[in-house]
Amino acid sequence: MMPDELGLDGPDAARLADELLGAGRPFHAHEVLEASWKSAPPDERDLWQGLAQIAVGLTHAHRGNARGAVTLLRRGADRVRAYRDAAEPSALGSEEPPATRGRPRAGGHPYGIEIGAVLAACDDLAARIERRGLTDIPAADLRPRLLAPAGADGPGRSVVE
Repeated sequence: MMPDELGLDGPDAARLADELLGAGRPFHAHEVLEASWKSAPPDERDLWQGLAQIAVGLTHAHRGNARGAVTLLRRGADRVRAYRDAAEPSALGSEEPPATRGRPRAGGHPYGIEIGAVLAACDDLAARIERRGLTDIPAADLRPRLLAPAGADGPGRSVVE
C-alpha cells in the first residue's frame, strides 16, 4: 500500500503512474494517483481523483470484472473531463477564470498528461467492454498511458524498476 503522504509533485506522480500503467500494474498506479488526489489543491482534485478511478477501472478489467471496469472507467473519465472543462479559458474573454489561476494549464497536458488521449482511450475501452466483454480486449489496451511517449517532448525518465 502506498502512503497517502507519498509526497510526489505533479510531474513525478504522473510519470510514476504512467509507468505503472504501462507495466500492467493499474492497482499500484491507483495508489500513486490516490495519494496525489488527497494532497492536491482543491482545483486539481478532479484530475487526480478521475485518474485514480480510471486506474481502478483498469484493475477491475485485469481481474475480469467487466461491469466494474466500465463503471469506473466512465466515472473517472467524467471527473477528468470536469477538470479539463473547468480549466478551459472562457469563450467570453481571454482572462483565465479565478478558480484556475496558477493551475497547470489543462489544455490537454497538465503535468505532461495527455488528457485528450486518456479520455479517448477510456471512452473506447469502456464501450468495447460493454459491447463484447473482456475476452477479446488485447492486453495492450488495458495498459493506456497517461503521458506522451518518451522522446515526443524529450527524454523520459524511468521511475519504475
